[in-house]
Amino acid sequence: METYLAHGYTTVVLTDHFSRFTFNNKKHGDRRSHTHSERVDFFLSGTEALKAAAGDSLVILQGCELRLNTDDNDYQIYGDSGEFLRANPDIMDIDVAELSRRVREAGLLLIQAHPFRNEMRISDPRLLDGIEIYNGAVGHDSRNDIALMWAKRYPHLIGTSGSDYHRTSNGLVSGGIVTDDPITSNTQLLSVLRSGNYTILGDPFFLPARRFIKEGGTVKEEEMRRVGLID
Repeated sequence: METYLAHGYTTVVLTDHFSRFTFNNKKHGDRRSHTHSERVDFFLSGTEALKAAAGDSLVILQGCELRLNTDDNDYQIYGDSGEFLRANPDIMDIDVAELSRRVREAGLLLIQAHPFRNEMRISDPRLLDGIEIYNGAVGHDSRNDIALMWAKRYPHLIGTSGSDYHRTSNGLVSGGIVTDDPITSNTQLLSVLRSGNYTILGDPFFLPARRFIKEGGTVKEEEMRRVGLID
């Protein structure tokens, strides 16, 4: 929290992971036998703790990064994702087409996170409201520049930017959006994202992780060719 304040952020949308790994890991134990409501409570506890720590110094909004059991992509849900998760106990067992239908029916936004990382596959753009065109994680090559080109190919896609800041040892915060007025609610966030009236923080052509620079152009060219951006 102190790091975001030091960098001038006024609002943080916390998109913790909601997946099979969230409820069965060494740090937090095995919650697979818990009820869906109990698992959602556990998921939301992170946001409540951050809100309590932030007090009036930083606006904290609930988001979600969902991984389905039917594929290994990560999908961010913007809006009141807590109530959405609670109302959909089978959420991890559906496919992305059904997820898209339910998210849109609820008036929320479905954004594919870092779609061009290794092990990820870009979803049908017709099922998405947007994609993350800048991801600030220092431990992955998210190929942000390819994501930006993909978003330009499909003008309806909202472009988002996220810090993916998991721990202070990462050493930097990058990503986010700049808006005319501070974002203070999920309703306002959805309105701004849909309007396009914001500026992306983070340069998609700059690799946050230095260790990936050594890859050169080969990996990127192969990925661009796979999705049809180049011949």
